[in-house]
Amino acid sequence: MKQVTLGKEAPATGSSKLLKVGIALFAVYLFWGGTYLGMKVAIETMPPFLMAGIRFLIAGAVLYVVARMKDRTKPSLTEWRNAGIVGAMLLLGGNGIVAWAEQKVPSSIASLLVAAVPLWMIVFNWMGSRKKPNPGIILGVILGLVGIFLLVWQSGGGTDTHGFDFIGIAALIVASISWSAGSLFSRTAKLPSSPLLSTALQMIVGGLLLLMFSFVLGDWSKLDVAQISLRSYAALGYLIVFGSIFGYTAYIWLLKNADPALVSTYAFVNPVVAVSLGWFLAGEQLGGHSLAAAIVIVAAVAIITISGKKKKA
Repeated sequence: MKQVTLGKEAPATGSSKLLKVGIALFAVYLFWGGTYLGMKVAIETMPPFLMAGIRFLIAGAVLYVVARMKDRTKPSLTEWRNAGIVGAMLLLGGNGIVAWAEQKVPSSIASLLVAAVPLWMIVFNWMGSRKKPNPGIILGVILGLVGIFLLVWQSGGGTDTHGFDFIGIAALIVASISWSAGSLFSRTAKLPSSPLLSTALQMIVGGLLLLMFSFVLGDWSKLDVAQISLRSYAALGYLIVFGSIFGYTAYIWLLKNADPALVSTYAFVNPVVAVSLGWFLAGEQLGGHSLAAAIVIVAAVAIITISGKKKKA
């Protein structure tokens, strides 16, 4: 498929492609914005890595069956390997660590630090290509680092009423870096041509790795099925269906079929959804430094995205 160019008029097939891009973006905006609160609720009575492993293994198995029904072509060993690498970086190193960190920090704060993904992607691209970004992107990177510093400072006490757990904050930064690296690798790696099959492989391998990791951490010994609440089951169902099957599939499809700058806009829309849901449904509040960090990080990602579009144009 050819990449969509939003600045030019497209033929009928192009209009159809733009509609698909719009629907996929809406799914990522809405469904992924709700996953932060979903994970927070799910791990109330479920161990985090075990919950994440079950989530992605079930979603991956469902997508694999659907993908193979549509296309009988078997994935090659190289495609399995590359999908496994992406799954490890996005799901184990990214999503799994986020779920674990939400035991220590509010879902709204988790969403803000994950919003820094475009910042890390710019840094990695800069290091790899040795091409200096334009001034707008550099400004966005600096602002993003300032926003992260404000949150890290607060984790050490700051001047807000309550500081956040420093290890939780550090874990979220590591998760963002892992997600960024995995996203960049997925753009050039040899993966199945079917986005559905590619997503399924990533989820199956990522889910298995998460389950193995949960065994090493002793999550299985902490599991008490009788104590799992209906809230946690409902949250897990949301994460499987909307967060993984719909949202993650839409994201992987967008990485291959839309402008990266456009795809990255999810990073500053998701926190708005997550913070709103955290406030409305979970009673989470943002203190002075947290609110300042939120504004700075979202502004940084917006500047990076806009500057990236101008540079490509």
